[in-house]
Amino acid sequence: MFQVRFHGRGGQGVVTAAELLSIAAFNEGKHAQAFPSFGSERMGAPVVSYCRIANTEIRSREPVSQPDALVIQDPTLIHSVDLFAGLNGQGYVLINSQQSFEELGIDDFASGFPHNHFRDVGASEIARKHIGRPLPNAALLGSLAAMSGEVSIEAVEQAISQKFPGQVGAANIAAAREAYDVAVG
Repeated sequence: MFQVRFHGRGGQGVVTAAELLSIAAFNEGKHAQAFPSFGSERMGAPVVSYCRIANTEIRSREPVSQPDALVIQDPTLIHSVDLFAGLNGQGYVLINSQQSFEELGIDDFASGFPHNHFRDVGASEIARKHIGRPLPNAALLGSLAAMSGEVSIEAVEQAISQKFPGQVGAANIAAAREAYDVAVG
């Protein structure tokens, strides 16, 4: 089973990101589940969501405590919440940031991961370019698909178009594809 934990703030699409990832996995014939966890329902409050992907039925319903991947949509949470709890040294970490790991204060931690398992991508900037707003979730899913290989970029694009038809979907697909290309290159 591949387990992903998404961290961000209300309004950044954290819950939607987990849902889109589960739809992408389902579209590829896998079992998937996605669910959120948040205390106060207001813009800017910390939000966590989870996604599990497996080739067999998923019976677990509790929050993901030992993720295989972390997607950090808001880097301001890095030093205020224990984001890396439960992550093993072979996991994947994707951070929405254009700052270096040194600037983020996590370079020593990041150096312990295999090549291409710990990445930053300017997903908000990519989203602003394609969508007109700094909503990083679709772009981050593109990068996560490239890093982990758990779902294809085509499945991510299909999930986005199912959830957001028309121009909104097309703009998010363009953001996901650019972030995928950044992570591959």
